[in-house]
Amino acid sequence: MFFELREYRTQPGKRAEWVELMETEIIPYQISKGMVVVGSFTGEQEEDLYIWIRRFESEEERVRLYAAVYENDFWKNDMSPRIGNLLDRTRTKVSRIEATPKSVIQ
Repeated sequence: MFFELREYRTQPGKRAEWVELMETEIIPYQISKGMVVVGSFTGEQEEDLYIWIRRFESEEERVRLYAAVYENDFWKNDMSPRIGNLLDRTRTKVSRIEATPKSVIQ
């Protein structure tokens, strides 16, 4: 099992709009496709910071879920253009992380 920590930077003044999109559309959509979203966070001291964490049982599951979420007309034609208006995609950082044995998140 591993986690994917995704760190995004929103366009100036767009974080609230981004959080709304994530919480009302993107996260529910991804969960409906089988993704496990562990958490969603905003930066307390950085106005443009948004972080979320997803969990995968294996690399095979990650590949399958990525295909289910991202390889369709809805994502490509509807979601992706909207995301581009809210995020600075050049500053996206994705890290694969593993929980330590005593971590609360497993």
